[in-house]
Amino acid sequence: MRIDVVTLFPDVVRQCAAVGVVGRAQQRELLQVETWNPRDFTFDRHRTVDATSYGGGPGMVMMIEPLRRTLAAMREAAAEPVHVIYLSPQGARLTQGRVEALAKLPRIALLCGRYEGVDERLLAHEVDEELSIGDYVLSGGELGAAVVIDAVGRLQDGALNDAQSAEQDSFSNGLLDCPHYTKPVHDALGSVPEVLLSGDHAAIARWRLKQSLGRTWSRRPDLLSQCALDMTSRALLDEFRREHASQEQARKELPRSNKTVDD
Repeated sequence: MRIDVVTLFPDVVRQCAAVGVVGRAQQRELLQVETWNPRDFTFDRHRTVDATSYGGGPGMVMMIEPLRRTLAAMREAAAEPVHVIYLSPQGARLTQGRVEALAKLPRIALLCGRYEGVDERLLAHEVDEELSIGDYVLSGGELGAAVVIDAVGRLQDGALNDAQSAEQDSFSNGLLDCPHYTKPVHDALGSVPEVLLSGDHAAIARWRLKQSLGRTWSRRPDLLSQCALDMTSRALLDEFRREHASQEQARKELPRSNKTVDD
């Protein structure tokens, strides 16, 4: 897969994409990340890419022509059709489902805005989709692009050492991931649940699904409401709720058990 990034700060994008799973994916030639700086497609000595906003107001707006020339050169650089995405807080919220769909495309381009954004006319004619990584505003689209590159890049075949890692991620099945533990078995902060040490793979799978359902119920009930649970999952969720209620009741009663007779 190829990802092209149009940005005024190419070093930021390249550095983010050079480490970890995405960096290894590039080394294995599973992923190609290229950057394009609109300043390289200007003709004035100041390499101007922005101008004041018509109608007044603070801030500058990125101009059409430098971006149009940049996108044209980007499109000509490879034969595959390219899906152009503008990183914007006004875009649709990025979800794991959208990431999985983008990961199947041969090529995408990420347009990073700066200042007050990009001239609306360019967005209307050159951009296929707007995406947001959250309901907040950043100084530019570079960090959002880095998020998309990481999320999409790690799903390329062979990028992860174990393909099941992606299958067990949060949101991959509509639920949050279950808790995870590693060495040591016993610590001052607690012990690893016995079931995970049992070697009983069916019991471990059952425990993990129950914890995943319970964690989603307690932290992101909005996600759970969108899931069609089968009878097994509903039974496990009910079991988790009962255990949770029992633990909460025990915590409430704990101070009473510590009282002395004189109290």
